[in-house]
Amino acid sequence: MVRLEEILEKVAAYSPNADLEVVRKAYVFSGVVHQGQIRQSGEPYLTHPLEVANILTGLKMDVQSVATGLLHDTVEDTHTTIEKIAELFGEEVASLVDGLTKLSKMTFDKKADHEAENFRKMILAMGRDIRVILIKLADRLHNMRTLGSLDPVKQRKIAQETMDIYAPLANRLGIGWIKTELEDLAFMYLEPEKYAGIREKLAKALDIKENFIETVKAEIDEKLKEHGVEGEVTGRPKHLYSIYKKMRDQDVDIERIYDILAFRVIVKNLKDCYGVLGIVHSTWKPVPGRFKDFIAIPKLNMYQSLHTTVVGPFGMRMEIQIRTEEMHKVAEYGIAAHWKYKEGRPVESKDEKSFAWLRQLLEFQKDLKDSDEFMDSLKVGLFPEEVFVFTPKGDIKQFPNGATPVDFAYSIHTDIGNTCSGSKINGKMVPLKYKLKNGDIVEIITAQNHHPSKDWLKFIVSSRAKARVRQWIKTEERAKSIALGREILEKEISKHNLEPGKLMKTDDLDRIAAGFGVQGTESLLASIGYGKLSVNQVLGKILPPEKLKEKQKFSFKKVFDKFTGGGAEKGRNAIIVRGVEDVMVRFAKCCNPLPGDEIDGFITHGQGVSVHAVGCPNLLHIDRDRRIEVAWDKKLKTTRPVHIQVVCRNEKGLLAEMTHAINNADANISSADIRTSQDDKAVCTFEVEVSDLNHLKSIIAAIKKIKKVIKVERLKSLNKDAEAEGIS
Repeated sequence: MVRLEEILEKVAAYSPNADLEVVRKAYVFSGVVHQGQIRQSGEPYLTHPLEVANILTGLKMDVQSVATGLLHDTVEDTHTTIEKIAELFGEEVASLVDGLTKLSKMTFDKKADHEAENFRKMILAMGRDIRVILIKLADRLHNMRTLGSLDPVKQRKIAQETMDIYAPLANRLGIGWIKTELEDLAFMYLEPEKYAGIREKLAKALDIKENFIETVKAEIDEKLKEHGVEGEVTGRPKHLYSIYKKMRDQDVDIERIYDILAFRVIVKNLKDCYGVLGIVHSTWKPVPGRFKDFIAIPKLNMYQSLHTTVVGPFGMRMEIQIRTEEMHKVAEYGIAAHWKYKEGRPVESKDEKSFAWLRQLLEFQKDLKDSDEFMDSLKVGLFPEEVFVFTPKGDIKQFPNGATPVDFAYSIHTDIGNTCSGSKINGKMVPLKYKLKNGDIVEIITAQNHHPSKDWLKFIVSSRAKARVRQWIKTEERAKSIALGREILEKEISKHNLEPGKLMKTDDLDRIAAGFGVQGTESLLASIGYGKLSVNQVLGKILPPEKLKEKQKFSFKKVFDKFTGGGAEKGRNAIIVRGVEDVMVRFAKCCNPLPGDEIDGFITHGQGVSVHAVGCPNLLHIDRDRRIEVAWDKKLKTTRPVHIQVVCRNEKGLLAEMTHAINNADANISSADIRTSQDDKAVCTFEVEVSDLNHLKSIIAAIKKIKKVIKVERLKSLNKDAEAEGIS
């Protein structure tokens, strides 16, 4: 276990003027409130905050951050309050602790909502003070290092969350060593067998090439001295998860992954970076297409370096990274290296782009109330953006892999995205779902009468574009639902001899809306339009129950008579029709519903009520006034005809087996049609009488058990022309 004095020595080394008393005081307080608490590993709980504080010294964080590392669980896991933390350690530390405290005392309908709100709060706190997420990453790193003491289910859950959220977050913040360790630890628990296999094979490969790293380092050192370049050379194998990703993406074994070794050359200035690149390429043959200049075009997480892959000694491929000392500092510490920002001072203009993604996350979380949408947006926003394209003016823009012209349009302005109608790539027209490639010059074509489509959500990838399209669709759907709700309500109000215009102008609907837990008349009308509230629920708040019931019966009969002419034959057929008794009911042949299917009805001209299965395409074209609620009469036992189609081998005796199976399932066969095909198969269509959906399932299951039967399915239509059945 790390000792407090070690932590204090490290802080003093990189911040000689720091007030170490704050850290000592936090240690004592944490020890008192956590006294008696034990971790799953059996260690005293205080070991965890101590290790978190130690990790923060590795990032060279200030004393407020280190103190918060010692205090981060005190409010959540003890009786301590934020007010107490503020009183003892000041508002700055209290704010950091509050940002790290989970929403354990709030209740949510779904576990996913609870997890999403925890991340939402974390993102908001991160926007106020970036140190919140740095402390959270230190907390997660130590938890991952000690994950072995938890049960396997919890291990996988935490490891998956780490791989989905925290490792990408460390990457976006530019903290390479934390990202690498989190990925390897998560990989170990998510794919233990693959992890062990790669680790073993890598160890063997390095044993074979025991002196390879030292040989290459010595050769690079010698070349640098020859050219008068001062630099530090290091070498190491790549981390296990990056090797696994290459194996997975290239679909090869580790023996086919050639560049498993990486060397780093750290020099004094920018000029020497490109000088060393020339030295390396003149010493070993570069691999075509494997050079990347992240100095000229830095990553959004501020990372800068030259990357090249060469064929080194013994024909071994190896990656060489070249950067300055300042670039290396940023690569190791990322956003933690930017003291000005974390101390609350203005961000320098050269660093402004580094925080653009964070501003976008803060912007999107306001619009995304649905937990699934928010988590999707968060995950997409955290992954590295690797496609570099140009505007017509030559400005560089970066996007996630798979980004499209629509993503590009929304990155310029929401209005450009909302009116995007086409795109030119390198001067040529392309579809909106075209995937951008490095170096593309992108031009957006707009049209004021063109608007976003739900289909765009199938191919756009950036968080900004997805959030804006969803927002536009929701706004449009709400407007349509308000108009529809108003029309429905006005029509029903008129039926009760009330004046819609007069009622709409009073505060009555606002009062009624509040009673249903919605805000204002428009939200009430939208709820009616969406179908969340029925018009009768609203009328029930206006009219006495007896008057409403009386009017409902009358209106149903009136509507029914209007369309049937009042002359429909009456009868009963296992169907209950709401509001009308003793009417003729017929089952639509286009979908042939069975007891157990969800059903809907509509009033026909002179033929009573036609009953369809919910989802039947023919229902989409029916006038709303002719729709009527129907339900199966569970008290009445009856049978319904259904067609079952069986595809089987054309073999002797198979038909007898199938009819025997149907009879054993207590079903009567009304007719059978047998057709053979040239590929020695038979298609058998049986019309059988069944009592309900479960009865049908038992028949199909019995037929499927017969050998040589290839496929069994229910045919919804009862005849060849049924799908074209008109609505009359």
